[in-house]
Amino acid sequence: MPTFCLVLVKPSHYDDDGYVIQWFRSAIPSNSLAALYGLARDCAARQILGPETTLEIHPIDETNTRVRPEKLARMIERAGAGMVMLAGVQSNQFPRALDLARPLRERGIQVAIGGFHVSGTISMLQGNDPDLDRARAMGITLFAGEAEGRLEEVLRDAAANALKPMYNFMADLPNIQGTPIPLITALRAWRTAGGVTSFDAGRGCPFQCSFCTIINVQGRKSRRRSADDIEKIVRENVAQGLHSFFITDDNFARNTEWESILDRLIALREEGIKIHFIIQVDTLCHKIPRFIEKCAKAGVRRVFIGLENINPDSLAGAKKRQNKITEYRKMLLAWKEARVITYAGYILGFPNDTIESIREDIEIIKRELPVDLLEFFFLTPLPGSEDHQTLVRKGVELDPDINKYDLNHVCTGHSKMSKEQWEEAYRTAWDTYYTMDHVDKVLRRLVAKRASASNAILLMTWFKGSIHIEGVHPLEAGLFRYKFRRDRRPGLPVEPAWKFYPGYIFESISKLRRWAKIYLSLRKIYVRIKHDPKRYEYMDTALTPVTDDELETLELFHHNAAAEKFVEMVNG
Repeated sequence: MPTFCLVLVKPSHYDDDGYVIQWFRSAIPSNSLAALYGLARDCAARQILGPETTLEIHPIDETNTRVRPEKLARMIERAGAGMVMLAGVQSNQFPRALDLARPLRERGIQVAIGGFHVSGTISMLQGNDPDLDRARAMGITLFAGEAEGRLEEVLRDAAANALKPMYNFMADLPNIQGTPIPLITALRAWRTAGGVTSFDAGRGCPFQCSFCTIINVQGRKSRRRSADDIEKIVRENVAQGLHSFFITDDNFARNTEWESILDRLIALREEGIKIHFIIQVDTLCHKIPRFIEKCAKAGVRRVFIGLENINPDSLAGAKKRQNKITEYRKMLLAWKEARVITYAGYILGFPNDTIESIREDIEIIKRELPVDLLEFFFLTPLPGSEDHQTLVRKGVELDPDINKYDLNHVCTGHSKMSKEQWEEAYRTAWDTYYTMDHVDKVLRRLVAKRASASNAILLMTWFKGSIHIEGVHPLEAGLFRYKFRRDRRPGLPVEPAWKFYPGYIFESISKLRRWAKIYLSLRKIYVRIKHDPKRYEYMDTALTPVTDDELETLELFHHNAAAEKFVEMVNG
């Protein structure tokens, strides 16, 4: 039978030395890849290319699998027909996507690119973007929007060698209830640390954060899967041995079906199905009755919270008005009582930030907020965000290399800090939070609340090692770094074998020793705490229950004029 070979690739991006960031086990599964693979499987089952044609699908995540364009081209050439889809391509991954596409196009292979960069620039800049222009010049098809109900058209056009230059569905975001479920093979899922897979229970976010791309790509209206859809996703993954899930909703607490979904997950756990989850929520989720309680019962073990800052002026300037510093302690203590590990995002580079103010703010967080892990990001004008649109329209200078738009590189100027000072502030933030003394406090808090401190040790090791050993953000890190001599960014020299391989071996051994040293030092702290007979009696300012008078006593509410003004407003 004739075969159409569909290769789905989620590209990685380059590190500062020009090598592809790639791991034996990567950190975060690609939901874009899972969603597209699920849709493609459905297309194959429905024989959308006709009963006489086999649709053969190959999903690849470059963060944990080497991609060689010449091999992809040979696969398609042997099949006699096919295409490569570069899926879920973020801005920082777009240069790598073009580098993968170039040799494919030179051999006449059909290539399409979709994801946040294409969709975001179409949404906010009407597609006026030099990197999209490079793709167009190479004859690459661009796909903006979501693929539910649209993949069939693209595949049929590709089978007829009649791909359009652009498929733009940004004005028509689909309903995702009842659509084919996100799915990835167990073989691919086990290439992530812990065998984690992912799915989106919903898309869209009602808030207006100016630095966010979600609202301009997925919309501000909630579109969601049903509880039946979620049960199907879980059961199919459990059937292939996968039990750990990352629910990729930017804000699961605002999914209008959250309760029915959690009730269904609770019922599955009561059947004896072992499942656990990582979710993302906002800082007001604790105000939703039963939300945190049901999350814990459903198997939520970790929760990511967009804390972003403790300066109300900075939050208001970024249109993140839903974040109220007077609610931070209540929210974090609620998760603490539920024994769920919290890790929060914190953005560096708001207009009033300085190195010293950042250091002082982090010290306040350490003393007064019971957050477990804190991860830091530069305030980055991501293409597709309102911030990026505003700067482009004003003609403000932006770094032209979008490989750096990964939230841990400086990409534009700052009103009070030079580029070097901003970078120093970033390093200072990590060093200030992850001191051994503070790690001791965090672990004591977890043990006192009978949460999983041993899991937190692994996460803290991951966070400290990613920054100080690998030189990449924890979200980009993984287990054992891969480097391939010839997989280097075009324009940079390919190192000779005699130099590259001894250097890579020495570097790898040195890194493994440093990783082990971090883990063992944290483990030593945990063992000491574990054997403390008074470990369950531990109390500090952060764990103290919320009281009415803390608005007067805690530094969180008085560290600057903006905080004091906000508290006065709350008090009426």
